[in-house]
Amino acid sequence: MTSFDSSPSLTAWRALLAVAVVFVMLATTGWTAVRHQPSDEPRTIALASWARGRVAGHALPDADAPPYRLAQFFATLTAAQRTALADKYPLVVGNLNGAPVTLRYRANRLAVAQARQVERRRVHDVRLSPDGRAEAVRRMYRFDSMLARGRHFLAFDPSGKGRAAEVFGSLDRAERISVVVPGVDTNLLTLERSAPKVNAAPVGMAKSLYAAERAARPGTRTAVIAWADYTAPAGIGMDAALGNLAERGAVRLKALVDALPGDAPVSLFCHSYGSVLCGVAAHELPARVGDIAVAGSPGMRVENAAQLRTGARVWATRDRGDWIEDVPNLELGGLGHGADPVDPGFGARIVSAGDALGHSGYFEPGTESLGNFAAIGVGAYGSVSCAVSDAGCRERITGSQGI
Repeated sequence: MTSFDSSPSLTAWRALLAVAVVFVMLATTGWTAVRHQPSDEPRTIALASWARGRVAGHALPDADAPPYRLAQFFATLTAAQRTALADKYPLVVGNLNGAPVTLRYRANRLAVAQARQVERRRVHDVRLSPDGRAEAVRRMYRFDSMLARGRHFLAFDPSGKGRAAEVFGSLDRAERISVVVPGVDTNLLTLERSAPKVNAAPVGMAKSLYAAERAARPGTRTAVIAWADYTAPAGIGMDAALGNLAERGAVRLKALVDALPGDAPVSLFCHSYGSVLCGVAAHELPARVGDIAVAGSPGMRVENAAQLRTGARVWATRDRGDWIEDVPNLELGGLGHGADPVDPGFGARIVSAGDALGHSGYFEPGTESLGNFAAIGVGAYGSVSCAVSDAGCRERITGSQGI
């Protein structure tokens, strides 16, 4: 970890730098706030059809109903009725928090297959520009990959740039659940990447964490979710400097956690802008969220951990080669995300990033950062390596000794 200088001169310099960054972004990127999706998007059409649908003579519940109500609805149906709904409305059922997990997997697999057929037709559409056809090819290949045997998606929406959430392990049987919340430029085309950036994408992060957790405690049943199911900022522009998308994403994250089956403890691993989202969501998350770990964070939109208003343990780490260290940790008129979580004054438990590979390398196999995440994820707190600046980061954790 790096040392921190809180001298007035440095604070003033960072304030001036923050203002300069704001003006540069305004001049070069413009205002890139997310607009409403067009009414012809696949999920919009699917939701309209669902709203008119019926089962056994009864109207279908509101797709935005609380998870417990949707769970009650599906519990009243026969297996055949549940399957029929998933097959008829895959883009709705696959994203219903409260629907049985295996039913969502079935629905999303069908939805991905349908989306692939759409892109297959677009590839040969002469009305599209060359760039449009090239994007259709990329999306078709992405859906091909998602349809590989053994993959399970808890959420899928091809609308716009797309969203998805993939599960590793068994959610229904898990004793510990981890959720990876990624940062900017998260969409269907960046859901996974090939070498050498495999572990810089949401799916790669989650797979690495799942493998590391199983190695850390082979006897513990774990599940890890690659949660790319929110609209993330596109690049380092105005959206990345604001909290609007984090606020919208926080609503979706809370809905996900509220709907997770069972009562297994949940740990959040929030990278880059994902840590902004986790900071916004923290005070509304259920008590089963016991750990919130942030890496490469530009801030959590608070000045200290106490302001997160959460009973969860808050962990923070940053590699010494991470460029995010040079981003001013200030909030100015809604721009910026507040204090640096790895500043000892913030109040998080600071863990070592060791040999992480820069801003995108916290989930690389064999790194100290991944080992620490795995230890947190399975509750092996005694195995966490604290940063030199916070040797007491494991204090006051039940069961942290002798693990």
